[in-house]
Amino acid sequence: MVDKLHNAGVNVLICQKGIDDIAQHYLAKYGIMAVRRVKESDMIKLGKATGGRVISNLDDLTEKDLGIADLAHQKKVESDKWVFIEGCKNPQSVTLLIRGGSQRVIDEVDRSIHDSLMVVKDVIEKPEIVAGGGAPESYAASKLKDWADSFDGREQLAIKKYAEALEIIPLTIAENAGMDPIDTMATLRAKQNQGRKWTGIDARNTRIADMLSIDVVEPLAVKEQIIKSATEAACMILRIDDVISVSGAR
Repeated sequence: MVDKLHNAGVNVLICQKGIDDIAQHYLAKYGIMAVRRVKESDMIKLGKATGGRVISNLDDLTEKDLGIADLAHQKKVESDKWVFIEGCKNPQSVTLLIRGGSQRVIDEVDRSIHDSLMVVKDVIEKPEIVAGGGAPESYAASKLKDWADSFDGREQLAIKKYAEALEIIPLTIAENAGMDPIDTMATLRAKQNQGRKWTGIDARNTRIADMLSIDVVEPLAVKEQIIKSATEAACMILRIDDVISVSGAR
């Protein structure tokens, strides 16, 4: 069995099950690095990354089944030993090793990485972006307030309240950054009324800035989903409130 691996040009063997002691001896004799008891999911990901094929019968093994990587080595990280396979042929599947001082820190980093990956996925699926920092919400709120003036009665109040709800986003960013919310919103509205619609709140530097120029952007798909979800939730609460009030009247 080891002769077949050696003749095919194998220098690293990844095995899902265990490897017999005698087989390990001959693998070492031929200089073949062997990694045993690897999870099936990891085997599939390694196959995708290296271009190798997962086989169950050594008689079917050919050179075409072999994957390609620049380096396979074992490295000790803290008290654990890890096998790193780097420089893969097609590294679309990778492993991120997260380290931190406590489990809470690791969980927070894990959540942040997951959020980042999901944002990238959203942009790939719908390649459209808008500026961040509350710029779209503030701009939409100002347009809604202008539009509300063309209505009479309660419709005007409802539209203006909707606009005020959108302004909660930049207002909260300003408060979290330690900025004066009233002065910040007044400056933000003034600059956007001058035609600078991508002006938002730069929380890191606590200032008003053009968010596109400092590369603070968000996927359009996320913005649309946030507004739709918030609107549906508000409508549902209003309907429930209406039902309760009517039933109470009876």
